[in-house]
Amino acid sequence: MSHALTLQPAAQTPARRTAGTAVAVLVAVSFGHLLNDMLQSLLPAIYPVLKGKFSLGFGEIGVITLVFQLTASVLQPVIGVFTDRRPMPYSLPVGMGFTLLGLLLLSVSGSYAELLVAVALIGIGSSVFHPESSRVARMASGGKHGMAQSLFQVGGNAGSALGPLLAAFIVAPQGLRVDGQGRVAWFGLAALLGIAVLGYVGRWYAGHARITAPSHAAPAAVSGQRVGLIIGLLVGLMTSKFIYMASMGNYYIFYLMAQFHVSAHTAQLCLFVFLGAVAAGTFAGGPIGDRIGRRRVILVSIVGVLPFTLALPHLGFAWTVLMTLPIGLLLASAFPAIVVYAQETMPHRIGMISGLFFGLAFGVGGLAAALLGVLADRTSIQLVYQICAFLPAMGLLALLLPEEK
Repeated sequence: MSHALTLQPAAQTPARRTAGTAVAVLVAVSFGHLLNDMLQSLLPAIYPVLKGKFSLGFGEIGVITLVFQLTASVLQPVIGVFTDRRPMPYSLPVGMGFTLLGLLLLSVSGSYAELLVAVALIGIGSSVFHPESSRVARMASGGKHGMAQSLFQVGGNAGSALGPLLAAFIVAPQGLRVDGQGRVAWFGLAALLGIAVLGYVGRWYAGHARITAPSHAAPAAVSGQRVGLIIGLLVGLMTSKFIYMASMGNYYIFYLMAQFHVSAHTAQLCLFVFLGAVAAGTFAGGPIGDRIGRRRVILVSIVGVLPFTLALPHLGFAWTVLMTLPIGLLLASAFPAIVVYAQETMPHRIGMISGLFFGLAFGVGGLAAALLGVLADRTSIQLVYQICAFLPAMGLLALLLPEEK
């Protein structure tokens, strides 16, 4: 399909064209992302401890998740819109400060209501962090926007994997302990480290913004009539991707145990293989998009994974594990390409776009996990994977996206 309309990068000021990649800032903001997502992923990892101490039902656990998802996803585009109009360089350490308060309150909460307040504070910290940190990654990229976005996002992937592991050793080192709640306070040290690192990033952001600030807002990269269509297509692509990722992240262990009767330990190792492929795909997707174009990466990564997802529910154990390698690599490579493509479509709304898509990742993932769980309870976990296998077909929507220059 050919398009008369082409997507072009926003005009740059001379300072932006000549500025090189600020590697130290990129590494710092990626490390901040690691700490932020590590602390976020701590919450579901300690659900068994909270359930035992407060005698919570699954419905009350679900409300905790809902409060976190709402504050961590719905607020992100709102904060992004605000910071587009009024950049706030030091909002990054402030966001980590909210997370620190939430962790400390979580460690001493004596009632269910206090737990909900603590979780809301942690979610607010995430909402404040993601839009502005994604903007900083773009500012520090030196024009290599895809590479910068991949480096930023892979920090979050590493943190999400690290949180449950640390929780197992620190919060409940000898199994489920009701006194493990107080141990959560130790993670406040990681939040303090994050505040220091993000304070450095904030100082760079403030100075860089003064030097390179344009005299007026950057124009849209495409006509206003097409912006809504393009963003809608990207949202559809992201939705299909994160529903499938939710099926893997939340239920892959149970699928392997039900389908092949392997132990929980073996299934956890298989999940680690998949998550490793996801991290590699996230890191590769941005730089490849810088070279060959983000539309091509989006198309190949989502549609290209379809043969593998369709085959997975019908394979033996060894081939199933091997098949998750290309699935993780290809699907994960789409996220940085989609975010940067959207940013280049609306270069004057970087914060809003970052908040929208990172918020979408949180929201869709949480909602999909709940709905897929209900479907698995009423049917079977095998049927869930047979249905989800067709989701990457939505990647054909990428054919409607305009070509880039």
